[in-house]
Amino acid sequence: MLSSTIGLWFLAAGTVSAKTCYNVTVPVSISARNGVFDGLKTPTTNTDATAFVLNMTRQGGNFTDDALTDYDTVSGRYNISTQYCAPNGTVSNGTTLQILTHGIGFDRTYWDLPYNNFNYSYVDYALSRGFQTLSYDRLGLGNSSHGDPKNEIQTFLEVEALAQITRMIRNGSVPGIRSKPSKIVHVGHAYGSAQTYALVAKYPSLSDGIVLTGFSLNSSFTPLFLAGANFQQASQNRTTSTQSSNKYSPGYLSSGNAGNSEFLFFYPNHFDPKILAYAEQNKQPVTVGELLTMASVPTTNDFTGPVFVIDGSNDVPFCGGNCTAIGGNGTSIAAGVKDAFPSAKTFSSYIQPNTGHGLNLHYNATGGYKEIADFLQKQGFAMKMKMKKKTRN
Repeated sequence: MLSSTIGLWFLAAGTVSAKTCYNVTVPVSISARNGVFDGLKTPTTNTDATAFVLNMTRQGGNFTDDALTDYDTVSGRYNISTQYCAPNGTVSNGTTLQILTHGIGFDRTYWDLPYNNFNYSYVDYALSRGFQTLSYDRLGLGNSSHGDPKNEIQTFLEVEALAQITRMIRNGSVPGIRSKPSKIVHVGHAYGSAQTYALVAKYPSLSDGIVLTGFSLNSSFTPLFLAGANFQQASQNRTTSTQSSNKYSPGYLSSGNAGNSEFLFFYPNHFDPKILAYAEQNKQPVTVGELLTMASVPTTNDFTGPVFVIDGSNDVPFCGGNCTAIGGNGTSIAAGVKDAFPSAKTFSSYIQPNTGHGLNLHYNATGGYKEIADFLQKQGFAMKMKMKKKTRN
């Protein structure tokens, strides 16, 4: 019934002695009620891209509403490129699987960066703590199916792709993945966290727990992100690898240069300059449809499982560069997300010091990984395994 492309390899890892990973292309049949933005002509030049951002950031306006002309059901069969990993070469039933959703500017490798011998790999750390992982290229990006960047590749359809992958994992119908987890935790970064949030708001029974990294419900700083990116057509961006940029049609936008990437994702003096160059060379775009719908999530969420929110102390897109500047109301912007989860089994938040929006790209990344794993294990997920490497806080 389902076709798949499966690759297997064994990798030496920084925090586990070895990992077994499979590349699996998963076909999904999904549909969603998408916005029709015929009030906007798809940007086809860099000048158009700048005009689009100017409209999106204009004070006193709501360009999403201006461009929206209707709603329509979008349906299709799409391929989702995934990577499934298990610790120490052991693929077993009854464990906790983390489904990892990346944010804007990245693909699934955000979670398993090969840079510097995988020393920044979130996957390796999660495996060392007894979890299994499934990372994937979000619909429309990387090696997953692409589509119309305005009226097709939007938040609503991408959330349905995540939901369908989760269902298939739960019922054991993903080809090439031989284990059936007892529990599933969804972990997101930034826009991937927004999609994780939207997933459990619509389908609360699909997840046993969620981790939202680089996330808040404060949209005040979205214009900083949009303007700071200096968006250009991905196909014309010279700092994006030729192999990557040639995949994308007009309306797929990428940040302008390394300076823009540093502004969006990094905290100065707390990252390896070479990892900035790596991130810039391997960056992925965003669609205009995603930018128009990325704030389309409910303000409250009836999810009843445990929730953990972790932000870098100097996150720009969600904290304006200072996640503790809240005027005396609470402890941090991340802590404020608690108000959106009145029914959560438990809620906890954490601010990772000396870190920008791209938590996985900083010197102290593993310190944040430890906070996530500690929270999940306190909630009964996975089992404790012997650590082979100290973490940095």
